Amino acid sequence: MLVELTALHWLYLGFIGLIILFMIFRKDTTIVCIAGIFLIALFAKGSLTGSVSSVFNSFIFAITELLPTILVISIIVGMSRSLTKTGINDVMISPFAKLIKTPALAYWTIGIVMMLISWFFWPSPAVALLGAVLVPVALRVGLPALGIAMAMNLFGHGIALSGDFVIQAAPKLTSDAAGLNVSQVIQASIPLVAVMGIVTTVTAFLLLKRDMRKGKLVVQKTELQDSSKEVGPELLSGTAKKLLALMIPVLFALNIIAMSVFDLQGGDATALIGGTSIFILLIISLAGYKAKGLEQTTSFIIEGFQFGFKVFGPVIPIAAFFYLGDSGFTAIIGEGLLPEGSSGIVNDLGGALAAAVPLSKAVGAVTLTTAGAITGLDGSGFSGISLSGSVALLFADSIGSGAATLTALGQISAIWVGGGTLVPWALIPAAAICNVDPFELARRNLVPVIIGLIATTITAMFLI
Repeated sequence: MLVELTALHWLYLGFIGLIILFMIFRKDTTIVCIAGIFLIALFAKGSLTGSVSSVFNSFIFAITELLPTILVISIIVGMSRSLTKTGINDVMISPFAKLIKTPALAYWTIGIVMMLISWFFWPSPAVALLGAVLVPVALRVGLPALGIAMAMNLFGHGIALSGDFVIQAAPKLTSDAAGLNVSQVIQASIPLVAVMGIVTTVTAFLLLKRDMRKGKLVVQKTELQDSSKEVGPELLSGTAKKLLALMIPVLFALNIIAMSVFDLQGGDATALIGGTSIFILLIISLAGYKAKGLEQTTSFIIEGFQFGFKVFGPVIPIAAFFYLGDSGFTAIIGEGLLPEGSSGIVNDLGGALAAAVPLSKAVGAVTLTTAGAITGLDGSGFSGISLSGSVALLFADSIGSGAATLTALGQISAIWVGGGTLVPWALIPAAAICNVDPFELARRNLVPVIIGLIATTITAMFLI
């Protein structure tokens, strides 16, 4: 059912535009987001005290939603610090250092490995698996941390998640909404995922190489120091380092087997990686620091949490605002305040856009891309893809063909935008592991992703 847009929808849309404008000009968006939450709550509830409370409630909601990601990143960082300070990190990366010799090789190797793992276990666990080992290698051969984050992000949260060929959660949602078989959507998405992936990653690589050549992007000394051995061999013997360096990939390999055998996906897979990392941290601390291992374990965990909350701090206000566009509205502001039949502000806006445009193959493709991108602004990528399936069915009925292609196009657009390449809080796992600003990573991804979406939309016009 099409919901008539109200002033509340337009107010939300206006603040989205303002936030994007601030990001483009590299201005902090915290005040804008807080003002947006306050005014939307004031407009919806008509209560000053309730609106002030909603700002605080929105922060609580955002932290609650982001907490699993904050936790696993903090634990991984704590574990990585223990590897670095005991010298195990150097032993682990030595085999990869022999294979990865150039920044270009580092970019494509990290990206392709990330994509393969993400197909089976989704990107967040893949980021955790790859980060501790491959990030130091890439830094040492000259690939800046931002370039590493882009590779992990575009190949994992972009290519792998938007196609979702193995787990098939995304095509299942879109195909159900469009009344199609999952296999039809997957088959239709293959050429679109390929075009989107190739165009975006190649564009990103060329822009990265250009900025590296001009000296705009370089590996910082502090990054190399962070990835280097900080304490001499007195903590562990050479044999102990080799044994522990072998134990860690074996444990993570067992994690991968367990994920496959027990069908662990998404949050369950991430939790398994996080729990394993905690035990690795305990073992390394006790082996390296002996009697002081108990205190050192706590120290590493504290370091990890300090890093985690430092990275996530600037993101919480903007995440809090965008959560209002979806399920967060009821939890933050209250029930019964949206128009009857509303499925969330963002989904209402996407549906209104689809209903407002004339029907043709070209317009249908552009509309599905735009509607998918709009629904992806909540930072999930998945919450609005059912709408993409419904809109695709509507356009296909009028055009007479292309239901599967339009459905796949909306799915790809929503996930590339909201699943973790443009929305800052959605791409935090890769940004945090690489220790880069998530907002800067989103800005670096913007041009390649837009070019990719244009190329994919044009391709879809010929396939409908």
